[in-house]
Amino acid sequence: MSTPPSAEPPAIELDAPAAPTLPASRGVRVGYLIAGLAFTALGIIGAFLPLMPTTIFLILAAGCFGRSSPRLEAWLLNHPRFGPSVRAWRANGAIPRKAKVFACLGMAGGMAVFLLAARPKPWLGLLVGAIMAGCAAFVVSRPTPPAA
Repeated sequence: MSTPPSAEPPAIELDAPAAPTLPASRGVRVGYLIAGLAFTALGIIGAFLPLMPTTIFLILAAGCFGRSSPRLEAWLLNHPRFGPSVRAWRANGAIPRKAKVFACLGMAGGMAVFLLAARPKPWLGLLVGAIMAGCAAFVVSRPTPPAA
């Protein structure tokens, strides 16, 4: 027996964002909320301290808030200073050109401080340098967000 055409399930829109589903367990939601608040605090600290990232912590915070508090997620996504970077990452995995430059300069500065302060053995210096170069290559390879 065949199914009548009117009984077929409706087509799913691929462009529509999925409705956020909160975890059923209150404990899991509280855990995500605490993690989101901690990531937000680290992101705000990073806005004032050189060599400490800001955007990655806020991206993580938005993800945690999306699973715990839609109100805090909306606050972060609509924040005038931090929201555009988080939204660009969510939409396209994009990093603004200025942020790429600062991230790479921060990694280079961090590497220089590591080499001068720790005076690591050559193999360790090369290993850390290779990891930093890989991170820099990832940052540079991300698309730039479209102009608003």
